[in-house]
Amino acid sequence: MQKENNTMSRRQFLAVSGAIAGSTIIDPKSQAYAATSPTLKTNNAKQKIALVGTGIRGISTWGRDVIRDYSDHVDFVGLCDNNPGRLEMGKNYIGASCPTYADFDAMMKETKPDSLIVTTVDNTHDYFIKRGMELGANIICEKPMAIDETKIQTIIDAEKRTGKSCRVTFNYRYSPHRAKMWEILRSGEIGDLTSIDFHWYLDTSHGASYFRRWHRLVEKGGSLWVHKASHHFDLLNWWIESDPESVYALGDLEFYGKNGPFRAENCRNCPHTKQCDFYWDIMKNDTYKKLYVDNEKYDGYLRDGCVFRNDVNIFDKMAATIKYMNGVQVSYSLTAYSPYEGYRIAFNGTKGRMDAWVQESNPTTDGNYDEIVVAKNFGKRQYIQIPHASGHGGGDKLLRDQIFIPNTADPLKQTAGVRDGSLACLVGIAARKSIASKEPVMIKDLTTIVPQTEKVYSRI
Repeated sequence: MQKENNTMSRRQFLAVSGAIAGSTIIDPKSQAYAATSPTLKTNNAKQKIALVGTGIRGISTWGRDVIRDYSDHVDFVGLCDNNPGRLEMGKNYIGASCPTYADFDAMMKETKPDSLIVTTVDNTHDYFIKRGMELGANIICEKPMAIDETKIQTIIDAEKRTGKSCRVTFNYRYSPHRAKMWEILRSGEIGDLTSIDFHWYLDTSHGASYFRRWHRLVEKGGSLWVHKASHHFDLLNWWIESDPESVYALGDLEFYGKNGPFRAENCRNCPHTKQCDFYWDIMKNDTYKKLYVDNEKYDGYLRDGCVFRNDVNIFDKMAATIKYMNGVQVSYSLTAYSPYEGYRIAFNGTKGRMDAWVQESNPTTDGNYDEIVVAKNFGKRQYIQIPHASGHGGGDKLLRDQIFIPNTADPLKQTAGVRDGSLACLVGIAARKSIASKEPVMIKDLTTIVPQTEKVYSRI
């Protein structure tokens, strides 16, 4: 479902396809939570899974890797996409033997999955979550859960109406490095948390990739405030254990898009390849060639789009001040054209400070670890080293274990439902609105979710 300039419109595709649970606070570690989880089963029957959206994320992290590691626990019963070429290639890549569908409703009605995995273009997540719930499935959704407050409210209402639930796959929570920060904060080592400085850097490889793809359009991905930064805002919400209250933001497009010295539609058809530092030869990646290039004829989607196209309408530099209900203040920024990838973060507390600097590309040291520094106001520094791991810092495998292996414990409260997915997106949505209005935006004004001083662990 990775599409732009489609021959079949979203409206046509959807036409072809045919008392609130969150009011009860549920501890994720309790038996009650396990019983309501969208992915845990208490008997020995395999979980029946369907997937909609056969882009690279869907067919790898939520396709091939799931079959490889969890075949004892799950069965794929259906795959759906509106691009028939990608659908067939995706099925082969995953190694699935299930039927494929262009008609979403038909897949759901014929296969009756326990869970539906949603990995479509961001601006369609709300439709498939809502419709999937209506057709009897619990949902496993890639972030962001939705790109605007109206779509978020649609999901909240659907969960209330159907009694089904949606799990949002925030893999960053599961990275051992970030999980260790959560544990240190809970231990009281730095006292009461008062403020956080959080600055994320996307490099000129990964960062640029967002400007090649459909993500470059705010109407598709909600901008990097939502598509990318919802990851970061979810971490903040989880670390702080309180809900965001207000957001004031600034942002601009000053490097990519119209700012480029030259442009073309995509890299393969560009006359400036020898001059452009951002030239990328998609033909050297056999998987991308087979998944995207070979199937452009069906929907016109160009995976190797020019980063300087004039239609780019998302920000590439962003900054926000976020106030939390418990008084914690956050200074956040995101830069999409850094020479290296990673982040710097500092947690300031009444007894000390915790710092981390993670460089995910072009590292400055040869160490096979990430480091956390804990400094007491009247004491020595403590250096904590966390070994590197593949898959978003080791988070992907741990997240999938908890989703697909029945009765897996959740001691760090890493499971994320609709309420978590909503609040992570609402910070970015509020940031967009703040830039437009030049005023702070209150989270409580966006949906029916009422922000709480202490984090609510519930289905929404």
